[in-house]
Amino acid sequence: MPRTRLELREDRVERDPYSQFAKWYGEAQDAERPLPDAAALATATTRGRPSLRMVLLKGFDAHGFVFYTNYRSRKGRELARNPHGTLLFHWGNLARQVRIEGRIERVSARESDEYFATRPRGSQLSAWASTQSTTVAGRAALERRFAALARKHPESVPRPPHWGGYRLVPEAIEFWQGREDRLHDRILYRPARGGWRIERLAP
Repeated sequence: MPRTRLELREDRVERDPYSQFAKWYGEAQDAERPLPDAAALATATTRGRPSLRMVLLKGFDAHGFVFYTNYRSRKGRELARNPHGTLLFHWGNLARQVRIEGRIERVSARESDEYFATRPRGSQLSAWASTQSTTVAGRAALERRFAALARKHPESVPRPPHWGGYRLVPEAIEFWQGREDRLHDRILYRPARGGWRIERLAP
């Protein structure tokens, strides 16, 4: 059951949202299985048509929140034209959500290379084999391409130039704590004069 007796008070949260996220993320890693790092990523076209999918958080610090994908995928194409988006983490066992809005930019090639080198070999080959978000003839076509790439790269697998990381640089971060009677706690952080303004939102 969600732990609705937990509370969130603006006079007790961390002064910056990254520290608050680190605290909640650590608790989610203990409470949520199997994917506490899963988040819904919303992007939109230049005409405002939204799309949504799940991604995995691969790192965060005071510069933002990082995930990896194919630059030619639907989300990659949308971000190339409209570099703004939202990440939403939902940790049901803790009755918590975190919503992060902001500008999304590519991480450096070196950062992408370093992360790609840590991926399992099969995941590395899949990054080459999948022309993400495009129509394919069938599963067999994907498997043949995967096998061909495995033969082409019998040892190390280089990072595809069309695959790498993105960093969401926050413009707003909201922490939501479920409470009884639907009187939930919502604490919003916004940048303000070199720091962060902390506000309570009505549920």
